[in-house]
Amino acid sequence: MTCPARLNRLRTALQESGVDGLLVTGATNRRYLSGFTGSSGYLLIDSRGGQWLATDFRYWEQARLEAPNFELLRLATKPLATLAQHCREREWKSLGFEAAHCTYEFVERLKAEAFPPLQPTSGFVEGLRIQKDEVEIELIRESAALVDRVWEEVLTIIRPGLTERELALAIEFRLRSAGASGLSFPTIVASGPRGALAHAEPTERQLVAGEMVTVDMGAVWQGYCSDLTRTVAIGRAGKDCRQVWDIVREAQQAALQGMQPGMTCREADALARDVISKAGYGDLFGHGLGHGVGLDVHEEPRLGPGTDPDLVLQEGMVVTVEPGIYRPGWGGVRLEDLVVVREDGVEVLSNALKSFNL
Repeated sequence: MTCPARLNRLRTALQESGVDGLLVTGATNRRYLSGFTGSSGYLLIDSRGGQWLATDFRYWEQARLEAPNFELLRLATKPLATLAQHCREREWKSLGFEAAHCTYEFVERLKAEAFPPLQPTSGFVEGLRIQKDEVEIELIRESAALVDRVWEEVLTIIRPGLTERELALAIEFRLRSAGASGLSFPTIVASGPRGALAHAEPTERQLVAGEMVTVDMGAVWQGYCSDLTRTVAIGRAGKDCRQVWDIVREAQQAALQGMQPGMTCREADALARDVISKAGYGDLFGHGLGHGVGLDVHEEPRLGPGTDPDLVLQEGMVVTVEPGIYRPGWGGVRLEDLVVVREDGVEVLSNALKSFNL
């Protein structure tokens, strides 16, 4: 889907809400609508037609090249005054702003510049981003494939004595060497009992034979993120490790095979959660089954027991499927794949080896 098509969908939402114009301040939303990747700027969208990208001298040429469908506004010494004047010239009766991306202090500054009557909005652009078009899906697929290739290399370097930080650094080096422009998030490496920390930061702890290590990694490829988690045993681990790993694997398979468009996000979560609960570990699966992935590594929809009961899986959604079991003092297991919701189920985008042993 092209940027103009996205703008048309946004304008329909603005007209239905009665907002004349929208000030877009969220960096990811700005990129999604305009293609502009600079770190400073604003979008102004007229519900009746017309769109402007406002930025300063540093990004002027970049904006011209990346956002050809937008008229440019140059910002200088008084950027908000310039924006306010532009809005008044449009004779807008109301101006929506992205409440999730504006601080209280920023909104007060908007009021001081005599903008049109301000109206907080929520989810206008995020609502468009929740379903990916085929161009976006292909970029996410390529990002996932990059991570898959790196995981194959990582399996050859995991060994006793290597520290968590050394492994995380080696992963980052390989992701960037493979072409990633950055990491989707700081790489998680959690070994032994630290595997019970779902979002553990790598430490100087050394990997130990007979324990497990969980690696959660992702790459940014042409702006789009990927997210992959694998837990593997270092050498010969105990039967209890294999038992927990098998339960998590079974739970993930139940979700991958059972997820369908039209199913609520709560129902999708329950596919995996029921398997873990029946095995006696329900209290140790403390997060949701997954989350949306796109320009941000964590975006809508969220799949979990506390999700909006009316939120359903729709074709084009790209989400993670990542059940886990976390036992304090013992360790944990998480397996995570990226999938896209299709007409007859889900297409798995992650193809990295999924094995208990190295």
